[in-house]
Amino acid sequence: MNAVTERVRAAYRRIEQVGRPEIWIDLRPEAEVLAEAAALGERGLPLRGKLVAVKGNIDVAGLPTTAGCPAYAYKPETDAPVVARLRAAGALVLGTTNLDQFATGLVGTRSPYGAVRNAADPAYVSGGSSSGSAVAVALGIADLALGTDTAGSGRVPAAFNGIAGLKPTPGLLPTEGVVPACASIDCVSLFARTAEEAAFALTCLAEPAPVHTGRFRLGVPAPDQLGPLAPGWAEAFDAAVADYAAAGAEVTTVDVSAFLEAARLLYGGAFVAERYTAVGEFVDAHPDAVDPVVRSIIGPARDIPAHRLFADQARVAGLRTRALATLAGVDAILLPTTTEHPTLAEVAADPVAVNARLGRFTNSTNLFGLPALAVPAGTVAGRPFGVMFLGAPHDDLKLVALARLRAERIPLVVVGAHLRGQPLNHELTSRGGRFVAEVPTSPSYRLYALDTVPPKPGLVRVASGGVAIAAEVWELPVAGFGDFVARVPSPLAIGKVELADGTRVPGFLCEPAATEGAADISAKGGWLAHLRG
Repeated sequence: MNAVTERVRAAYRRIEQVGRPEIWIDLRPEAEVLAEAAALGERGLPLRGKLVAVKGNIDVAGLPTTAGCPAYAYKPETDAPVVARLRAAGALVLGTTNLDQFATGLVGTRSPYGAVRNAADPAYVSGGSSSGSAVAVALGIADLALGTDTAGSGRVPAAFNGIAGLKPTPGLLPTEGVVPACASIDCVSLFARTAEEAAFALTCLAEPAPVHTGRFRLGVPAPDQLGPLAPGWAEAFDAAVADYAAAGAEVTTVDVSAFLEAARLLYGGAFVAERYTAVGEFVDAHPDAVDPVVRSIIGPARDIPAHRLFADQARVAGLRTRALATLAGVDAILLPTTTEHPTLAEVAADPVAVNARLGRFTNSTNLFGLPALAVPAGTVAGRPFGVMFLGAPHDDLKLVALARLRAERIPLVVVGAHLRGQPLNHELTSRGGRFVAEVPTSPSYRLYALDTVPPKPGLVRVASGGVAIAAEVWELPVAGFGDFVARVPSPLAIGKVELADGTRVPGFLCEPAATEGAADISAKGGWLAHLRG
């Protein structure tokens, strides 16, 4: 058994462990993926063995393309070109993921396959429409995922689930084999745990323009242009801006009114008529098969007169000129990715209005033909908070370079009393710690319940008989990391913990002698599961 086949087995164990069937529309049999993994051999492919989830409106040969609507399904004979490129680079497709039906929504609840719950807090939405793809990455099942992004569907789910979402310049990745939403501005997007991983995948699929680094100039809006944000979000955004300034970016205030005005036109103007062009006849012919909210958006769009579309196109052209002039003075604009993080109940109570608020900063990007990158920027009230970089056309990799500019932080894997909601989590947050992702370790560990106050587990690496253990990755500033490590009490220590994707990250380990007589709780799969009994 090689590392790639073991990664596949770990992913399927993780699928069982998290118990989130709503992530998937069609999950491939484990044996089938294992056979493909074995066939890769030792070839030096750039994405060899990376596990990929594919949004259910993108063709995967042999699996139905449903676009979130079973009655619409068809079975493609060939992969969409973007999927074919992933496979050629050595990636393995796990299956197709759930989405807001016909890619119409930013919430992840508009699907007959069920609402996709948030990775960090299942009472909250995962974001849409690329909901299943984002959550598969956030939960450590997939290494990469394909989404689509017309109004923000490759970025809002990234923000809500604490991962990176890269929406390339329109046209950089092919959209053939993708069920269109608004064909003229649709994009295929990439999810990964970090911006660097997403960027590397992009370079394996296309040829983005090279980036020439130097001192970056970062544009941020005046506070009054941000509009209403969820409690704590304005402060979190200010902290992110301060981080980039501390890391060397020159921060300047810019006017983002053109972006905000264009954003209102994507659904409030005539552009929504293109959604009717894509699937409107099907919606009219199968009203009972279509989500009521999706039907209420697409159906009436058939009656929008042509003169409104031409007027709105002229209006967007003028706004784009203003937007590009703003971008000409900076390397990128930094914004909150979205405005709030609603619960499932809040979306159910007012699905259209809540969804509309979420697209305030994302809706204009494709109308203007720009790339965008959403990255984690800490947490608010225990849930992920994210920011978004907007750049000029073909500045895709420059956005990634900017995201990396943030003051250096060191990752830390925690498995017990420092997890979110646990009694020692404050030891991380008080030192500037930020939650990154919920991920499993590789299947090389045993977990023991130690006799400590407060109760803690001990993670021990074993030569055989190991299992994957649920963990969280945090990041701490260099100084905060050093202070934290200096205070870790025996028998715990900080060493390198191997994660399911094979990376080795600093994290909590335990001296084996301390586990003598301690209860082996490995079968629970993690500390929180043990506490739940």
